[in-house]
Amino acid sequence: MTLQEELIAAIRNIPDYPKPGIMFRDITTLLGNPRAFRRAVDELVHPYAGTGIAQVVGIEARGFILGGAMAHQLSSGFIPIRKKGKLPRETVSIAYSLEYGVDEMEVHKDALKPGDKVILVDDLIATGGTAVAAANLIRQLGADIAAACFVIDLPELGGRAKLEALGVEVRTLVSYEGH
Repeated sequence: MTLQEELIAAIRNIPDYPKPGIMFRDITTLLGNPRAFRRAVDELVHPYAGTGIAQVVGIEARGFILGGAMAHQLSSGFIPIRKKGKLPRETVSIAYSLEYGVDEMEVHKDALKPGDKVILVDDLIATGGTAVAAANLIRQLGADIAAACFVIDLPELGGRAKLEALGVEVRTLVSYEGH
């Protein structure tokens, strides 16, 4: 079985969630499948092994799971980007647009140093609002983004193109047409 076939078989599709007309791509089944999880993390990490990645930055919440595993394999640190109000020390925050309004995410002010080479990670890239905001937050702290990595790409929603327009290399493992 190819990597894509194995990952697609391990991802659960939930129709009409969180609202009618949406096909939710649930990676919790992939995370619970030891072989598929290992293959996904290995494939996300492979191009960056030995390139001096200082930190892997994960977006709440599934980006924490993938990012922690990636950081371990890269012998890097892990930095969480969280929803506003969840981090205990001084933070830097950024507002971003959602389908239904505006939200904020934040990172500890001292989490990244200027020049740190980082990888941004989450489970899925859709419209790109969250990922673009996270990339801007990382750059605000002076870090350099080596890549943004996702298991799933929904190309019709344009998020990948938005990140690439910012000069961010995007790596995804599988893509689905539609949303």
